[in-house]
Amino acid sequence: MSQAPHQWSVVHTAQALAERQVSATELAQALLQRAQADTGSGAFLAFNEDATLAQAQRADQRLAQGERSPLLGVPLAHKDVFVTTDWPTTAGSKMLKGYRSPFDATVVQRLADQGAVTLGKTNCDEFAMGSANENSAYAVARNPWDTARVPGGSSGGSAVAVAARLVAGATGTDTGGSIRQPAAFCGITGIKPTYGRCSRFGMIAYASSLDQAGPMARSAEDCAVLLSAMAGPDPDRDSTSLDAPAQDFTQGLSAPRAGADAAKPLTGLRVGLPQEFFSGGNDDVLQRVREGLSQLEALGARLVDVSLPLTQLAIPAYYIIAPAEASSNLSRFDGVRYGHRAAEYSDLMDMYVRSRSEGFGPEVQRRILMGTYVLSHGYYDAYYLKAQRVRRLIAQDFQSAFAQCDVIAGPVAPSVAWPIGEKADDPVANYLADVYTLPASLSGLPGMSLPVGLGADGMPVGLQLIGNYLQEASLLHTAHQLQRVTDWHQQAPKGVAA
Repeated sequence: MSQAPHQWSVVHTAQALAERQVSATELAQALLQRAQADTGSGAFLAFNEDATLAQAQRADQRLAQGERSPLLGVPLAHKDVFVTTDWPTTAGSKMLKGYRSPFDATVVQRLADQGAVTLGKTNCDEFAMGSANENSAYAVARNPWDTARVPGGSSGGSAVAVAARLVAGATGTDTGGSIRQPAAFCGITGIKPTYGRCSRFGMIAYASSLDQAGPMARSAEDCAVLLSAMAGPDPDRDSTSLDAPAQDFTQGLSAPRAGADAAKPLTGLRVGLPQEFFSGGNDDVLQRVREGLSQLEALGARLVDVSLPLTQLAIPAYYIIAPAEASSNLSRFDGVRYGHRAAEYSDLMDMYVRSRSEGFGPEVQRRILMGTYVLSHGYYDAYYLKAQRVRRLIAQDFQSAFAQCDVIAGPVAPSVAWPIGEKADDPVANYLADVYTLPASLSGLPGMSLPVGLGADGMPVGLQLIGNYLQEASLLHTAHQLQRVTDWHQQAPKGVAA
């Protein structure tokens, strides 16, 4: 391989390690040095060089013994909402500054069992609340395509780390679009699996009925490798974990669909285009998305018009349900058992108020207040229950659409990444950026983003693919076939691939 190691994909990294072109220790040292030197992007919040190199040395021992695995020795990064024993876990909040977990999250443990090496913990919006990664208590993450712009949130640090070639792959979480939107803004690939595919054990909760872990990498092939290791039932530790067996999502990635030939491998695939996803949004974004759809057509797919009439209700429904669940989940951070405690207070109630006021940032406080309000007596039926009914109707919309198509496609966001600070004082404008990702999240459906070119000011645009329940393999196959004939996913921000 003529490329420098930081340019290698997950698959290429595993190949180089298996062929002993580089040792896991050498690779970890090189990437650590590169990531630690990158002080301006805000991608990482924590490193532990000793722990990283110890994992790399164990991987080298396994490789020397002839063991082979798609992730053995491959450095990855974890979003700072996954608890880890060897790295602090803060969820991007002062409330958990310096917190060390006594155990690893299931997702972290499963990747480690496959031999993956943890490079560090990545930045995120505080408690995963945000669409821009401007809500972190520690640093604003910066989009490597234009460091004056946001990378998207809440998994912005993971997206930056992958796009800036600091690491080949990273974990993220998606509650309302927090894998897909930063993947789109940073020109990488990311997938949110079906709700329950990946265990939530050890993932600090924002909205428990929506949160889902997923991988972020440069290609669908890399995401398939990562998701194969991450997914699987965890009934003893996560009651929402699906009883769906672990699956090798790399199988059949390159194979044509049944009845299709090599020239048109997507023959027979019906791609639904919701009119609601194309009635708004900026022209540059829609143009790039249509170009991606044209490529799918050239590969044999058939485009069909469908409708998701309740799309516009996704935002109000989500911003009632998610804050309500956040209000409940974050009540445990009270300054008593763990987390930040105010230095001065007069009594127990004052300690609660001061600790939570000092530990939580403005956006988290805003959502706690919203959630507490809609759960309060007299408003629970009027708001929360009604939002849950709308959620069910949105899910039914998708099932009606899937009667006419196999995959639904459209833009990930209405615009490309915006300048840092542009929407900081307008939370509703931030919320509106999730209009195309929220419907799938509310329905628990799998969805992914893959790059389809550059829009305004040379910023990346993402194509969103949404599948029916447990159809991650179909999404990854479709995306992989598109990426075999295009190079959008191989484009890097200027200067970072050297």
